[in-house]
Amino acid sequence: MTENQQGRNGWSWWYLLFVGLFFVALWVPLYNRVEPTLLGMPFFYWFQLVLILIGAVVTAIVYFATEA
Repeated sequence: MTENQQGRNGWSWWYLLFVGLFFVALWVPLYNRVEPTLLGMPFFYWFQLVLILIGAVVTAIVYFATEA
């Protein structure tokens, strides 16, 4: 095995960031409301769109932090 393959065990503490996003997305009472609106869009919709963007950023952070 190469040195790069020996040090990689498949787990990193960075993956816990995904758990946080998962629970925020599942906790619907957090964002199940109309106010505040953003450009006429209810909070329920724009929060989910922002959550998608945050998820993409967190995925990039975890990818680059765990890249061997």
